Amino acid sequence: MKKFIDENFLLQNKTAENLYHTYAKSLPLIDYHCHLSPKQIAEDYQFKNITEAWLAGDHYKWRAMRANAVSENFCTGDASDYDKFIKWSDTVPYTLRNPLYHWTHLELQRYFDIHEMLNSETASNIYKYCSDKLQTPSFSVKNLLRKMNVALVCTTDDPVDNLNFHIQLQKEGFEIPILPAFRPDKAMDINNPEKFGSYLYQLEAVSNQSVSNFNDYLRALKSRHDFFASIGCHVSDHGLEEIYAEDYTAAEINSIFDKLRLSKILNVEEQLKFKSALLYHFAEWDHEKGWVQQLHLGALRNNNERMIKSLGPDTGWDSIGDFSHAKSLAKFLSRLDGDNKLAKTILYNLNPADNELFASMAGNFNDGSTAGKIQYGAAWWFLDQKDGMIKQINALSNMGLLSKFVGMLTDSRSFLSFPRHEYFRRILCNLFGSEIENGELPNDTKWVGEIIQDICYRNARVYFGWENITPDFQ
Repeated sequence: MKKFIDENFLLQNKTAENLYHTYAKSLPLIDYHCHLSPKQIAEDYQFKNITEAWLAGDHYKWRAMRANAVSENFCTGDASDYDKFIKWSDTVPYTLRNPLYHWTHLELQRYFDIHEMLNSETASNIYKYCSDKLQTPSFSVKNLLRKMNVALVCTTDDPVDNLNFHIQLQKEGFEIPILPAFRPDKAMDINNPEKFGSYLYQLEAVSNQSVSNFNDYLRALKSRHDFFASIGCHVSDHGLEEIYAEDYTAAEINSIFDKLRLSKILNVEEQLKFKSALLYHFAEWDHEKGWVQQLHLGALRNNNERMIKSLGPDTGWDSIGDFSHAKSLAKFLSRLDGDNKLAKTILYNLNPADNELFASMAGNFNDGSTAGKIQYGAAWWFLDQKDGMIKQINALSNMGLLSKFVGMLTDSRSFLSFPRHEYFRRILCNLFGSEIENGELPNDTKWVGEIIQDICYRNARVYFGWENITPDFQ
């Protein structure tokens, strides 16, 4: 019987072990999509305790705790940090076969060298040990990034963000590039005219431009897109239920914007047309600058109205949606391709029923100009676990070229989440190793090792254009 999370965790044969330890284990990490705080990085923040570092903002853990009959007071409420940790520790033994069980113990091992199981009996000692460590200089935020061999981080930032912390990090010469990603979801959120009006006010202030009509709105947003580029941004990102590709005229969009300015409620057709127009303009700007656009599609957000009113968004009330993507996604990409304005694009789906749809859709728009120009993106959110990663890898392998895949990301708000890259690498190496040992792939570990290194690091480095700001390796 194998030991739990030993050096060969998830590696089920000798070939897999060799591939991981020889080719994948020591590679740097490029985390091209996450929700880490640039402020905490710039300030080299020191967490007060393990609860603040591990549980604050982590809706994965909150959902598990709620399912384990833990009251909200210990999730997002005002219980003490120690008591919150104890409730999480009580929950951990019941997360068997949930990815949280693996992630929890991987993170305890990789950051704190703790090999005990977290449970009610070990919780108090683990809390004290980890909290004491986190208050030492070697466990500051910057040193946590160094500890995990992180080569580059892309945060997720709204167009109205001043990016002051990114600028500060660049001026001080922090050796790990911390780059912004342009995420204009709020600029497209027109369901609530009052909320949109508030956003418009922020945009006018930060762009120093008056916005009276739709063209003004575009100019103000474009100025922010240009500003992001000046700070080193190479990436945009969109978190959408579905892609927007309605037909519209300039006159219609101008009229819709005028209604928004007057705080009038838009009907569904008007909303779709307006979002379609904005999304197309964002995609044009991305192509113009040579950026990579990321499309995260399929989340059904904010389902529990009572709790959303109480706690707000991003607190764990979202789920997989069952949207119809194929026709609108093809229409959106085809229009850009026909206008010669299709940027490098990564497509992420949240419903596993859409895996092959997205993987095959990516192949429709590869034009030979760039290896893997249109990517079928990494397993995301509810799918970034062992089964989801394997299914994403298999769909991409069957429909496209896994060898050109840009690999894993954390999509996390926690500085303790970087072992997710290790998790992916072990799963990847085990798939290749198992097929070599089964005779399904040739026993050429040197070549397969090169492919694994490409997937885990080199492909992203080249695809995003970061060769000059991330380390190479021999």
